[in-house]
Amino acid sequence: MPNAKSNARRRVIEIKPIVDPDAKVYPRSIDGYFQRWRWAFIWLTQLVFYGLCWLPWNGRQAVLFDLDTRRFYLFDLVLWPQDAIYLAILLALSALALFLFTAVAGRLWCGYTCPQTVYTEMFLWLEKLAEGERPKRMKLDAAPWSVHKLAVKTAKHTLWIALALWTGLTFVGYFTPIRDLTHGILDLSLGPWEVFWVLFYGAATYGNAGFMREHMCKYICPYAQFQFVMFDRDTLNITYDRQRGEPRGPRRKTADPRAEGLGDCVDCSICVQVCPTGIDIRNGLQLECIGCAACIDACDQVMDKMEYPRGLIRYSTENAVEESLSRSEIIRRAARPRTLLYLAVFLAVSTTTAWSLLSRVPLKVSVIRDRAVLSREAPDGSIENVFSLQLTNASEQARTYRVHVAGLPGLRLDEAHEIEAPPAGFGNAVLVLKVDPEAASAGAHPIQITVEDIADASVQKTEKASFWMP
Repeated sequence: MPNAKSNARRRVIEIKPIVDPDAKVYPRSIDGYFQRWRWAFIWLTQLVFYGLCWLPWNGRQAVLFDLDTRRFYLFDLVLWPQDAIYLAILLALSALALFLFTAVAGRLWCGYTCPQTVYTEMFLWLEKLAEGERPKRMKLDAAPWSVHKLAVKTAKHTLWIALALWTGLTFVGYFTPIRDLTHGILDLSLGPWEVFWVLFYGAATYGNAGFMREHMCKYICPYAQFQFVMFDRDTLNITYDRQRGEPRGPRRKTADPRAEGLGDCVDCSICVQVCPTGIDIRNGLQLECIGCAACIDACDQVMDKMEYPRGLIRYSTENAVEESLSRSEIIRRAARPRTLLYLAVFLAVSTTTAWSLLSRVPLKVSVIRDRAVLSREAPDGSIENVFSLQLTNASEQARTYRVHVAGLPGLRLDEAHEIEAPPAGFGNAVLVLKVDPEAASAGAHPIQITVEDIADASVQKTEKASFWMP
């Protein structure tokens, strides 16, 4: 039984000071299993972002959203405004993936790959490089202005601005060829819109990652506000084991916590110090928690020093903590109806989209009737209809196409057409279709106009039209 002295000590320790929720957060550096994973994802995402626009492909940029010519290049894939359905599908897939990952394992997106989290971590690294670790940064901010403080702050903001501008330049480089953009900077020939968007996106990065930081997650990000509707008692989250940790309090390493009536939590507050949003995970799941797992790594290190088992703060579920479920039981409960439904829909949409892209014919055909004359009689006595044909070559090879018509007995072209279209370009022709007067009765009759690549018969499109008989 604990004595009165230890009870009194615990009562004093458990009185917590009131902390300003909007005070500046100074995250403490921590290393560990999950933080190494976080930095692995930071390196991966930024290598893709900063490097992909420099990757050459077929004599151009591998990924380029060319708004001037209204073409999107994704490696070998060339998308046109008519392919906007793929953008809608991509957004739907992103939402489904977010719902699935959140239902299974909480805010993995926020903790590991969200741009706000990634750039905040990068800016924090530069801040630590210039100003030092947490105690030094706090001391520097509290100190009066001096030459030293001005020099350190100037160095930090110079690094921030350089990274922000490079980020803005890279972002615009996905819409204007990055090599043209950099050459334009070097010879001071950038257009006003390029300058505006580089500065705008750079300023947004500088403000969000340098100053807004956790406030974006707390007050602005909509995902943080509605994430809880996707959680249930079997969702994997960062969880503090209250049954094991409480009552918390300091003790000697050699002391027996149970004999003193204490749990495993030594109340060191390191889990709070390392949190990039400044919350105390011991107060339960909070919308400010971004799932970065810094508190897990910090707590595990303290448990190692105290020679206690790891996992006082860990990835777990409400049911697992209350019912002491094993890891295999947690994994088995992940396959519940809602997650299976999300997974089934995600796989179905992904498979259908992949099949559509793989079987996509790199040719688009538009047939428009000449509205000035529905039909007319030719000098040889046949009936003519006139159509305008526009082709879009959705590949990056020059192609030559041949036109075939069908649908009425004796339907024919006034002259054979071979239409050339440059890579990712257009081809046009005027089609004069003829048929004998006795071939059909008066009125509109359905016909088919087929455009076929001469070199590759698998590249063809058939459009329906109507032939008007007087």
